[in-house]
Amino acid sequence: MKRIVIFASGDGTNAENIIRYFRDNKMVEVISVYSENASAGVHHRAKRLGIPSVTFPKESFADGTPVLKKLTEDAADFIVLAGFLKKIPDVILHAYPEKILNIHPALLPKHGGKGMYGMRVHQAVVAAGDTESGITIHYINDRYDEGQAVFQARCSVAPTDTPEDVAAKVHALEYAHYPVVIERVLGGENLHESI
Repeated sequence: MKRIVIFASGDGTNAENIIRYFRDNKMVEVISVYSENASAGVHHRAKRLGIPSVTFPKESFADGTPVLKKLTEDAADFIVLAGFLKKIPDVILHAYPEKILNIHPALLPKHGGKGMYGMRVHQAVVAAGDTESGITIHYINDRYDEGQAVFQARCSVAPTDTPEDVAAKVHALEYAHYPVVIERVLGGENLHESI
């Protein structure tokens, strides 16, 4: 049984989707949600689904040691970022090499980097006149959005699309693909060769 901890900062729709996907899975279990935001909606979603959630002060995520201690206590095998906005500290990166996945709401390397998340990304896609967008699921390293990509899915962007239109298309891709890709990665598949 692989034990997943989800890191999330916001409302938690992707976290809820992942939790529901693995609810009856015999090989993968979501054991907890960690956040740096005590008022994040993800806590309410986790509670409703019977998953414990923990809030760490921002300093704990900056340092990493208290978070790593809790991960060790929880016997976590894998970390999934679902709308988590803080940089993962080196102490956690070294303890979980190629065991931390993130999803980015664009086709990296375009529209990535520090400060590029949520609607900012979709606004950038529209402003650039891109004809497609999508999702990139990737491992985390010590630089924002530069870890090894393991999966991409694409959607078209029409000239008349607003950032909200792009967001809706990208969210649909997130919900459809993120849990499946997590399961395939945990099953040992080497997906990045297909990108």
